[in-house]
Amino acid sequence: MMKRRAVVLINPSRAEAVSAARDLASILTSKGFDLVSPTDVQVENITSVASDEIGEVEVAIVLGGDGTILRGAEVTLLREIPLLGINLGHVGFLAEVTKPSMNDIAESIINKSYVYENRMVLGYSVERAGSVISQGWALNEITVERSSTTMVELFVEIDRRPLSHWGCDGLICSTPTGSTAYAFSAGGPVLWPEIDALVLLPISAHALFSRPMVVSTKSEIVITIESPVALLSADALRKLPLVNGDRVVITRNPQTIKLAHVNPTLFTDRLVAKFKLPVEGWRGE
Repeated sequence: MMKRRAVVLINPSRAEAVSAARDLASILTSKGFDLVSPTDVQVENITSVASDEIGEVEVAIVLGGDGTILRGAEVTLLREIPLLGINLGHVGFLAEVTKPSMNDIAESIINKSYVYENRMVLGYSVERAGSVISQGWALNEITVERSSTTMVELFVEIDRRPLSHWGCDGLICSTPTGSTAYAFSAGGPVLWPEIDALVLLPISAHALFSRPMVVSTKSEIVITIESPVALLSADALRKLPLVNGDRVVITRNPQTIKLAHVNPTLFTDRLVAKFKLPVEGWRGE
């Protein structure tokens, strides 16, 4: 009988993540699991491998915060496997709201009883002098922003029609998942994850109109660089320097991230827990 395999991604700077990995690995290996990790930390019962040596796995287990989960998304996207983020005490938008026990986590993995939802992914391509020089994706957001102390000049088109020219610190294009990340801190709206829309948001624009916009996922967004230099960033993980004349084309990626949870949780409850919203006295069931 072939061994079941899982990949474990650990935030090595958090002692509780390393400790949780050790406890979880002990349970899962006793049940016949083979565990691998590309993380630069040594944990008993987990084999360290390079990112390109992970191989076939049935689930990615992330022990860390939302940043570690974004790195885990890189492992899961092409494999189309669930991404299970574990809460280690800090409420995030991608991990569990409550902190499940190690036994509960292990049981959900062994029995595949975790639940998951498909989260939208953005795709981008960068055109330079008529040729595509780079392609990529993002779960949270794609930003085009200044790479120096001066603001960046951007010309934006939607569905092959001109929208506006902005002198700004940058422009964010966010999924609903990313609406509570960088876009939120820049003044954008919160979108519930199941909404089929994108957020487009100029950052500190020198313009009369620079409001956040909610755009169809069927739209094509084109950003042309009109400054000497700029920087493209996808989830703040994958970055590319841009130059004058570059065109960044953003569309919805046909793939999705299977974001898994041990316990199903409504986004409303997640929002309340994250921001400690005042709900005392609520008389609902």
